[in-house]
Amino acid sequence: MKHPTLKMYDYHVWANEVLINRLKELPHDIYHKEILSGFSSVSKVLSHIYLVDLGWFDIISGKSMNEAMVSADQLREQVETKSLEKMETLFLNLSERYKSLFKQVGVEKLLVVDNPYAGLLETSLSESVLHVVTHGSYHRGNIATMLRQMGHTSVMQDFGLYLYSK
Repeated sequence: MKHPTLKMYDYHVWANEVLINRLKELPHDIYHKEILSGFSSVSKVLSHIYLVDLGWFDIISGKSMNEAMVSADQLREQVETKSLEKMETLFLNLSERYKSLFKQVGVEKLLVVDNPYAGLLETSLSESVLHVVTHGSYHRGNIATMLRQMGHTSVMQDFGLYLYSK
């Protein structure tokens, strides 16, 4: 049986893919359209999900949180302007890197994260991945709301549906 953390990560990858596929069905301008919301465009939310995923990958791989945050911040503007298709490729490539890392170090690897705002946290790769998954779920919900504001429907992407789809 697959470790629950790995199953949750697979769900995260699946949910991102389901949402990206829905976005590809909508008018092309929806992705970068500026709106009044918590984020100013769908592209900025999807970029935020990606950059946080990348930041946690870097932390799990051994970078300090400060290094990971600086690196993500340097990429922010570049990532936010990418097309939806290029974002899809970035997500797929990063998921392959995560899966390779899981095989190398295992999901119970212990980490000490030095958050510049909150201090030291002793945690595990498993708990960090669960943060990545819940963070992504929260912001995919932002995108669903933004799509409704623009007169479009989103797509179901909850964990239960993922389980039924497998």
